[in-house]
Amino acid sequence: MNAQIDWKNLGFEYLDTGNHVRADFSTGKWSEPRVCSGNQLSIHVAATCLHYGQACFEGLKVFRRADGTTACFRPQANAERLASSARRLCMVAPPADVFVDCVAKLVQANQSYVPPFGAGASFYVRPLLIGTSAIIGVHESDDYVFIMLGMPVGPYYKNGLFPVKGLVQEHYDRAAPNGVGHVKAGGNYAAALIGDREARARGFDISLYLDSATHTFVDEFTTSNFIGITRDRRYVTPDSTSVLPSVTNDSLQRIAADLGLIVERRPVRWDELHTFSEVGACGTAAVITPVYSLTRGKETLTFGKEDAAGPVLTDLYEEIQAIQYGKKEDRYGWIHRLDK
Repeated sequence: MNAQIDWKNLGFEYLDTGNHVRADFSTGKWSEPRVCSGNQLSIHVAATCLHYGQACFEGLKVFRRADGTTACFRPQANAERLASSARRLCMVAPPADVFVDCVAKLVQANQSYVPPFGAGASFYVRPLLIGTSAIIGVHESDDYVFIMLGMPVGPYYKNGLFPVKGLVQEHYDRAAPNGVGHVKAGGNYAAALIGDREARARGFDISLYLDSATHTFVDEFTTSNFIGITRDRRYVTPDSTSVLPSVTNDSLQRIAADLGLIVERRPVRWDELHTFSEVGACGTAAVITPVYSLTRGKETLTFGKEDAAGPVLTDLYEEIQAIQYGKKEDRYGWIHRLDK
């Protein structure tokens, strides 16, 4: 273990481990992934990622488990989602086996940065795919670079599983119908920065986006899927072509069904939110973030307690964390062991 790191007080921030993993696509084939030292990348000034936004990424976590082993949570699902993003952006993604091999190589090179069991932290892995051909006309790249970096992180929000206040964005849209909201394109997040900045200036922690066509239906939070729990124990999450398919949300839906909840993936109207007893944002970084309030114009809806997560979200959070950290049996086949 890295003795210089205060594991229990880590934030969700970049920390340089001194290396990353890289593979290159050129002349129609991928190179063998290799561990590279340093944190700099040299690319052509006319690269398509810089001019035309050919860039997509992923996020997944590696955990030090109760038995001392290291394991990654559902890397195959992230590899498949990266491939989906690449197809939409006319890019070439590495095969799933190359993606998973990169995770193993990265973790092997950074064992001292994987937090110890019980620290409440994890090793966050950030895969990045960019187009690198020098092209000035609007055209997809012929060459791609796949980078995978990682670092130890704590909770995305410093208080962890603690309610936050959300602002519904009225003046900005995250993604257009039939656009790229359903893939993890870098531009999606750039488009949301201004709304988030204004929300924080007004004292809100998180932004919620509605459908851009009518502002009638819930889409998702800036970085996370929306989940709502009804008073009769239904797990409700939006069915929208502008929402990124969340690996965490998919996992929570399966856990929710096993806990006796009825899972509904369907259009969610804004005007039905007052019927929900709990609301949360879910994703890899935060897992689950309870949302205490949502403000839209002069209207503010509240859900549960201001100082504690609701009982259903708490149960879901504890269940998925127990599987990830090896406290409970992985009955779903989600855990990918990385130890030799």
